[in-house]
Amino acid sequence: MKILIATEKPFASEAVEGIKKVVAEGGHELSLLEKYTEKAQLLEAVKDADALIIRSDKIDAVVLNAAPKLKIAVRAGAGYDNVDLAAATAHNVVVENTPGQNSNAVAELVFGMLVAAVRNFYNGKSGTELMGKTLGILAFGNVGRNVARIARGFGMNILAYDAYCPAEVISQTEGVSAVASTEELFAKSDIVSLHIPATPETIRSIGTALVGRLPKGGILVNTARKEVINEPELLALMAERTDLKYVTDIMPDADADFRAFEGRYFSTPKKMGAQTAEANINAGIAAARQICAYFADGCTRFQVNK
Repeated sequence: MKILIATEKPFASEAVEGIKKVVAEGGHELSLLEKYTEKAQLLEAVKDADALIIRSDKIDAVVLNAAPKLKIAVRAGAGYDNVDLAAATAHNVVVENTPGQNSNAVAELVFGMLVAAVRNFYNGKSGTELMGKTLGILAFGNVGRNVARIARGFGMNILAYDAYCPAEVISQTEGVSAVASTEELFAKSDIVSLHIPATPETIRSIGTALVGRLPKGGILVNTARKEVINEPELLALMAERTDLKYVTDIMPDADADFRAFEGRYFSTPKKMGAQTAEANINAGIAAARQICAYFADGCTRFQVNK
């Protein structure tokens, strides 16, 4: 089978070498399309591909129409909103992600931004410490659990809420207490870290009604998706409450407006959660292994479309 790596933003060379090894051991052929600048290049490359490994590359009906042999596409990473799942299902293409491979990288970034935020971005003014503060984790999946692990090391009190994870499961994690609702999480936390996907239920769900519940000096951390933030409401709330801070690794559409809140807002220039050598390698090799498993015995353990 021909497996295509199509990455506008390439994997690290070590990741590509690891993928090559896995693909060769599986008895398959590897093709590589890196740093492409036009969609036409992708459409040409997928013509004879049986499998596809991508990162943040857009896979829509046009791409799927151009790939008549495609059987499986794996997004190297946890999020998969760059793939049209309905179109993939209509084309009988299995779509998978690689959950957990980037989790530690994202969790470490949460605390990199948090330390900067509580120290006033190192502007010379006295800041605060994370020890003893209450951290609320919204969604307790792989990233949320890694955030909790690191938070314990800082000596923080940890709360969590996940609509799809039972409270008793959350509470089994050392040092973590479950709360009954998103509203309770925001009301009881000094800091809330978002790890929810962008779904019809969550898009623009983080706005005044929730963030406004944070106590004085509250901090919102977003390493999830920018779509979950109600930007107009958050802008208005931060203008009203000069004690709030917002840090994110997904630049908002209204970045220029947020920058007016000097010392209370920070965004990386591009999404940085998974941008470590280790995460890059782990996700790429995991994608190759999942594809080989699919061709070997039909394994679809990480399928995200039905």
